[in-house]
Amino acid sequence: MSLEVRIYSILLVSSSTGFVDTMRSLLPENRYSPVCTAENVSAAKRVLAERAFDFVIINSPLSDGSGLRLATDIAEQRNTIPLLLVKGEEYPDMLDRTIRNGVYILAKPLTRATTAVALAWMAASRERIRVTEKKELSFEEKMGEIRVVNRAKWLLISELNMSEPEAHRYIEKQAMDRCIPRRQIAEEIIRMYS
Repeated sequence: MSLEVRIYSILLVSSSTGFVDTMRSLLPENRYSPVCTAENVSAAKRVLAERAFDFVIINSPLSDGSGLRLATDIAEQRNTIPLLLVKGEEYPDMLDRTIRNGVYILAKPLTRATTAVALAWMAASRERIRVTEKKELSFEEKMGEIRVVNRAKWLLISELNMSEPEAHRYIEKQAMDRCIPRRQIAEEIIRMYS
């Protein structure tokens, strides 16, 4: 078991203050913070334009729509997990309409246990997204290093008449001899010859 405790930010979208109060009681601050609220789709869009959330829980219906479109739009953002709560009789139809978009959906009324399980599933999905984000970031960093090193190689080729293999070896040897990253050597070459 990990000693790291994740804290998740949540936006509750509901026209019912009773629902918001009940949900807040199920969301301890040491695990969920901040917990923000919006009364309808329009207010939720304004809040989402200002900041990102780990989870958005939408209690359908809202005063200005079902919340279905809001949930699918949120799911497309890829780093926020939406949960759409619908009336029991609407559940089968809504499930068919949302499952391919990555929207979690539950039928009301909810129990504490169901809510806890849903939050755990959402947390698992958010953690998977975090891992993917880290991989993407390291890939982008690696690609950035390759671009910088290639630019430095082409400067060595044009300025010192080295061949491409010679320029590559030069950068590698400098990095090994000085015990610094290739990118740092490449950046020094770029500053020197640019």
